[in-house]
Amino acid sequence: MSQLMEKIDRLFIFFIVYTVVFITFFKTLSYTLPFVLAFLFSLILIKPTKYLIRKLKLKNSLASLITTAIFFAVIIFAVFGVVSNITQEIIELGKNAQVYISENRESISKFSEKMHRYYSNLDPSIVSNIERNISSSLTKISNSTVRVTSSVLSGVLALFSSVPYIIMIALFTVLSTYYFTKDMSLAKEKIISMIPADKNSKILNTIKEARKMIGNYLLSYLIIILITLLVTLVGFIILGVRYTITLSILSAIFDILPILGIGTIYLPVAIIYFFSGNYFVTIGVLVLFLVASIVRQIVEPKIVSSSLGVHPVAILAAIFIGLKANGIMGMFFCIFLVVFYNVLNKVGVLR
Repeated sequence: MSQLMEKIDRLFIFFIVYTVVFITFFKTLSYTLPFVLAFLFSLILIKPTKYLIRKLKLKNSLASLITTAIFFAVIIFAVFGVVSNITQEIIELGKNAQVYISENRESISKFSEKMHRYYSNLDPSIVSNIERNISSSLTKISNSTVRVTSSVLSGVLALFSSVPYIIMIALFTVLSTYYFTKDMSLAKEKIISMIPADKNSKILNTIKEARKMIGNYLLSYLIIILITLLVTLVGFIILGVRYTITLSILSAIFDILPILGIGTIYLPVAIIYFFSGNYFVTIGVLVLFLVASIVRQIVEPKIVSSSLGVHPVAILAAIFIGLKANGIMGMFFCIFLVVFYNVLNKVGVLR
């Protein structure tokens, strides 16, 4: 009985400490963002840096400078290319949205007539209401498209107006990444020397397991996002859907957001092509939507659970409970709760 109470006490303390750390981390993230990013980037760069030191006999500072410079050059090039393409496609979409819908009103009217003839036995008032609702929905879609486009462009302009702040964050991130990468191995040795010998092994194992599982978690979701991105990109290119880059990136983003999902992108695309009379693309988009959704449902629990070493049901429960409790932030809270519990249980802290 005493052992059971002791374990319950440890679980209670773990939950309280985890909750406090989680809330504190995200509440202070706006102040610590450059340093958090720099720390994560340095974890990526430490192995390439050690490789350069070992193979080319470079000094630690020079190897860190080279890897940091190459890393951020690749990021800047990729971000610039993606942002320029997305901005161009969004501007084009905003210009053509209302024109596209107005040009296809005849097709929509013909579709309504076909529906009217097909359901000629229905009450005329019902048919009239359906037609009004369709017309109203099309107007709302058109206006919403323009509003979304305007909001995105306003966001881009606001982003440009925040250039000094962004430059400051970027500068602090780059410098901190360089220093973190350069000093990571030395810092590791100093920290190890400060830990008491009797607790050294357990603490190091805990840190190692936590780093491994968090890294695997982030990697697993990156793989899921890339799968959605590639399925959408390749499928839309084959079907000849316009604005493929923008739609693919939006699908990948919406795929990880609660409630919304990829249907937020796929279904409006299918509706637009349906009313324009291109039934082949409509069917293709719907089939692609089903394929992407099925792949997502099959792949996510398997990739996440296998990478974390946690049972798929535990991951599914964490995702569902977190989303119901507090949206995407609740999902992250519950998933990391499961992750850290598993870590501490593995190293014997919670046993």
